[in-house]
Amino acid sequence: MVKTLVRPDNIDRLIARFAEISEGGPGVTRLAYSPLEREAHAVFAEEMTRLGATVTGDAVGNSIAELPPTTGGQMAAIGTGSHLDSVPVGGRFDGIAGVCAGIEVARAVVEAGLERNRPWRIVAFAAEEGARFGQACNGSRAVAGLSTPEGLAALHDKNGVTLAEAMRSLGLAPERCREATWDRADWCAFVELHIEQGNLLESSGLPIGVVDVISGSSRLLVRIEGTASHTGGTPMYLRRDALAAAAECVLVCERIAGDSRHRGTRVTVGRLEVQPGSVTTIPGEVVFSVDVRDLDNARQRETVEELIGRFGGIVERRRVRLVVERTGDTSPVMLPSWLAGEIVSAAGAEGYAYRVMSSGASHDSQQVNRIAPTGMIFVPSRDGLSHVPQEWTTSEELSAGAAVLLATLLRLDARSEAAR
Repeated sequence: MVKTLVRPDNIDRLIARFAEISEGGPGVTRLAYSPLEREAHAVFAEEMTRLGATVTGDAVGNSIAELPPTTGGQMAAIGTGSHLDSVPVGGRFDGIAGVCAGIEVARAVVEAGLERNRPWRIVAFAAEEGARFGQACNGSRAVAGLSTPEGLAALHDKNGVTLAEAMRSLGLAPERCREATWDRADWCAFVELHIEQGNLLESSGLPIGVVDVISGSSRLLVRIEGTASHTGGTPMYLRRDALAAAAECVLVCERIAGDSRHRGTRVTVGRLEVQPGSVTTIPGEVVFSVDVRDLDNARQRETVEELIGRFGGIVERRRVRLVVERTGDTSPVMLPSWLAGEIVSAAGAEGYAYRVMSSGASHDSQQVNRIAPTGMIFVPSRDGLSHVPQEWTTSEELSAGAAVLLATLLRLDARSEAAR
């Protein structure tokens, strides 16, 4: 068993160190392509360099630490990792848990002198969260060959800063994003550890989840334009109230996701901005986000089209104008069953009970799987909470996940090239 090589106190130390890199206030705020995110990447590089790894950064801000094989072989690499950015006022474990587990795995193999037949790569991805620019998994999309300079210039945050501008301000090179693409032939497999962000593991009393499917996500930015006017001087029947129209649209999102045709669909309006925002002024413009999640690829896209159609009917009846921008679209992904089987075997060998489960959240693994066979390990989230300051996973739960991760990587390291 390798669980004795994993140190919960070290994982605690790492989690706490990254949590300190935040804007302050409740929870953790470390947005994509911000100076704080780059500071976290510098800490990652420092930790991995101390372990003897070679650390490099690519054009889009991903950090990759490599431990060379000890046997002198020329086999394809195995890897693990996650992301270092957060949502606004988020938790200290989302993304960070997987990075810290990767650092701890690297420490364990180095200090124990374990033989490595393959290069071991620990990756800290940039800009996984879509909270700032609308599109998720930007760093991993680049390694999967999905990024273009034009696409990076088209995305922008609520202040009008484009993703490309934010990258350049940090010394990154969006015009060279294609150089970040990984070579398929260079990879054997990748395994990401992540908190569940739900409560299935906790409610079932199980320490490990083995992910087989990752939900897809389609995102919209919706603008409704009405007429701002005085609340006392404008009769109800003459109003073109953008907020009243937006409120109907939000309720339509909830109704569609809850009907019998959409069992398993999740639709969320997570942001709504009202202008001019005065108590005595009828809202003239409302901008809101829509996030559609589903494990069914066709239904995911059909739901988006249905929502846009229903929004159109609402704005026509209310005599306001609708503008819809599609800010992100990622399909559901079925992860390789053979790699899930390796994780299952590793969990069993370490004495941990598990369940095979789907992921309702998007992850970097979704994009990496386009280049390398990818697996995911979940550890419990207290009360199922995530993206909030109350997000919590115990050091014992994290160390159990790290032990299964280490055991899985060792199994992959011993796998023959013919079995790829």
